[in-house]
Amino acid sequence: IPMEFKIMTVELNYIIENVSDFPAAVAFWRDSVGLKLKFEGPEWAEFDTGSTRLALQPASAANPAGTWQPGLRVPDLDAKRTELTARGVNVGGAPHEEHGFLLSLFIGPDGAPISLSGPVAKP
Repeated sequence: IPMEFKIMTVELNYIIENVSDFPAAVAFWRDSVGLKLKFEGPEWAEFDTGSTRLALQPASAANPAGTWQPGLRVPDLDAKRTELTARGVNVGGAPHEEHGFLLSLFIGPDGAPISLSGPVAKP
């Protein structure tokens, strides 16, 4: 690790499954597997699975059905994006606020998208 980067905790916060039939997928994980549904909206569902949550979202052209995306959380999103960029990682566009967090994407091996989130800076 280059000296200019401090070691930062990176937490696997959630894993997202992109599904072709959202209601059927919610029913599968809740009724067949027995996971406790924490939240369900029209395009997002989360199951209480301990410190790492299982999330579902409808598939799209960018997120085909049957693919999965990890969601990582860091205490300082800007610093982590700077570090990743310095290490040659494609961090994509600027972060945006969503559900009370700043959310960003970077590209992992084989072009897999990885969510990266951090707290919104307090004024």
